[in-house]
Amino acid sequence: MHTRHFSQLPKPYLAYPKVIQGLIFKKPKAEKVLPQVEYVVDSLKIDQKHLKAYNEVCGFKNNGEVPAIYLAVLSQSLQMHMMTQEAFPFAILGLVHIRNMVRQTRSIKTSEELTLSCRFGELKPHDKGIQFDFITTAKAGNQVVMEGLTTYLVRQKSTVKAAEKVKAEQEPEYQLKEKWDISENTGRRYALVSGDFNLIHIHAVTAKAFGFKQAIAHGMWSKARALASLELPEAYEADVNFKLPMYLPSRVELLSAEQGQDTVFLICNAKSHKPHVAGCIKAL
Repeated sequence: MHTRHFSQLPKPYLAYPKVIQGLIFKKPKAEKVLPQVEYVVDSLKIDQKHLKAYNEVCGFKNNGEVPAIYLAVLSQSLQMHMMTQEAFPFAILGLVHIRNMVRQTRSIKTSEELTLSCRFGELKPHDKGIQFDFITTAKAGNQVVMEGLTTYLVRQKSTVKAAEKVKAEQEPEYQLKEKWDISENTGRRYALVSGDFNLIHIHAVTAKAFGFKQAIAHGMWSKARALASLELPEAYEADVNFKLPMYLPSRVELLSAEQGQDTVFLICNAKSHKPHVAGCIKAL
């Protein structure tokens, strides 16, 4: 595996020209293989001003700690450059973010100096195409303090059959935790701090070009907003699957239930009750 080192996080916008080129120049038809590469930021110091802006958009408290999902968001800059600088076999526009997991082994202080790395996982068949992972790791010294898994779907014809839905032995007894009125500008506000300016999130006009009737909220914003509203242990794993798009503006409900030591939660449309995000928080 080839490793590329960075003295600081590369700027996400520097990758955008090559993303746009992907709309013009089609990827050659060849065997799909992910690059065997790892990108590493050797010394990552938390930008306090940026973290504060992120916390304000997502609802986290400014308590001197770094939310694990914030590090996952920072790693998306590495992901963008891995897909544009390496021989990435798929068009970037059109990738569907279907799952995200973050694991925090202990609380992470804003004063800590970290090493942040990201690499590709494996290609796996999916009933709607092919899926692949980005694997993120953050270390303080030699100690792993955060691990992340980001799963994307590449839509294409597939011979894989959809797994049959297995009915749970007992449905969680969800309780209403909060109701949110999500404003129309949420996608733009989150884009400014996350660097994710995907056009489906920015405005209804640009979202319609990709088949959406309105702009949709970033999945990572939705997850962060839920985590900010739930009680998190010092060490935990938070795993979510992204379901139906959350249109902007929108009124949604956060529901949660306890299952042993785990907390399961849903973000649902307040009117239709259809799910946008389904997740589980496990204490470690």
